[in-house]
Amino acid sequence: MELIYTGDWQGVARLMLASADKLAAIGADLLICPDNTIHQALGFVQPKSPLPWIHIAEAVAEDAVRRGFRRVGLTGTRWLVESEVYPEKLAARGLEFVRPDAGEREEINRIIMDELVYGVFKPESVLSFQQVIGRMQGEGCDAVVLGCTEIPLIIDDGNSPLPVLDSTRLLARAALRKAVGGTAVPK
Repeated sequence: MELIYTGDWQGVARLMLASADKLAAIGADLLICPDNTIHQALGFVQPKSPLPWIHIAEAVAEDAVRRGFRRVGLTGTRWLVESEVYPEKLAARGLEFVRPDAGEREEINRIIMDELVYGVFKPESVLSFQQVIGRMQGEGCDAVVLGCTEIPLIIDDGNSPLPVLDSTRLLARAALRKAVGGTAVPK
């Protein structure tokens, strides 16, 4: 996290490349990273990587298009939602997006970093996410990206005001499709 706190994305890339080299050495064919935030370093990683990567935001954008969504809300750490990780991939597929406002970003980040990563699940945190997603719905969003591995611990299709795009699950399905040669993967 120190590299992320200081914005050292090339340092993050070095860690990712070290992992990529190890995985290539033991026979991996492709690489994924379920951490949305560190996809900010993928631009430094891909040109030097021994193996191809599946980009989490591309998997989400692909599913959003397949499901007919046109404007999605972004949730995740403040580093992610302030970055271009999702906007670039969504725009490439003709999708619009809405980011949480500054106060919402800080509260979402606090919930993720101070509660969810420690296994703390508070009803008021669920309510906070629901309010942000509801505001996004009011701004014309027809789905919301759960752009953090931990968010689905408290938000899903059952309690979200909008249909969810669970980035971790969508990345896993994309990896399975790629691994089995493009055949359908059960939902």
